[in-house]
Amino acid sequence: MNRRSFFQSTAVLAAGAAFAPSNGLAAAVSIAKEAADPAYKIKNSGIKHTLMGWCWKPMDTLVLAQYAKDIGLVGIEGIDRKYYPDVMKLGLGISLVSGHGFSNGPCNPKFRDEVIAKLTEGINVAADVGAKKVITFTGMKFEGMDRDQAIKDCLDTWKAVLPHAEKKGITLVLEHLNSRDSSHPMKGHPGYFGDDVDFCVDLIKQIGSPNFKLLFDIYHVSIMNGDVIRRMRLHKEYIGHLHTAGNPGRCELDEHQEINYPAVMQAALEIGYHDYVAHEFIPTWHDPILALRHAAMVCDV
Repeated sequence: MNRRSFFQSTAVLAAGAAFAPSNGLAAAVSIAKEAADPAYKIKNSGIKHTLMGWCWKPMDTLVLAQYAKDIGLVGIEGIDRKYYPDVMKLGLGISLVSGHGFSNGPCNPKFRDEVIAKLTEGINVAADVGAKKVITFTGMKFEGMDRDQAIKDCLDTWKAVLPHAEKKGITLVLEHLNSRDSSHPMKGHPGYFGDDVDFCVDLIKQIGSPNFKLLFDIYHVSIMNGDVIRRMRLHKEYIGHLHTAGNPGRCELDEHQEINYPAVMQAALEIGYHDYVAHEFIPTWHDPILALRHAAMVCDV
């Protein structure tokens, strides 16, 4: 085959592929803002949509929960615990319970007792409300920190609370965070110890418990490591929770960010993940609820 014939045949194949289902999707899903449907409701049950409440402040939590229920989300997280009973009355589950903050983490021995106490409390709350997961973090690096000792301190602290988590049927999920974005206190976390997702997975392997997993935040992984789908496949047995947000900016899942969320969600199904996917982006659209509907549509697999 000569060069011209090769490119002609390749063009024909590419044209055919453009109209063929990709990765099991019946049709391509537009991530353009113009495709947002103000009446969209979740149609598929492949994943469990939920949302991180802090992103929609200052909207009233119960109003937000009602919108989430209408869209078809099945859970909510990142809200004040005082709202748990009313949110649950709406039929939403608590998809994730807060443990301790990302700054005061177990890599620093002075926070060991605080982390153990807060994780223990979080485990008890989760068990009481029927939640199955409690979030944990490594914490921030500190002056004079020895890396090997910090790893040991993390492992020892988590191991101290894991028997209680296992007894209660609760999984601790370790969140990887990016340390590159310094533009906003919630878009990035310079100095965070667990800023390499592969390193976090290694910590999880060293723990060696089915009740200790990875919170695979797609936004943070995209910034720090990239190669999101390959890493999702590589670490599939350790993933216990997913978060979404557009990169750059931690904004909507629209055409102004670089992550192909329909493909990422399809990859989640392919690795056998059918659990919670929490939308954790900071809305910039004039209508933040339309932004949430659009995210649900983009990720509805």
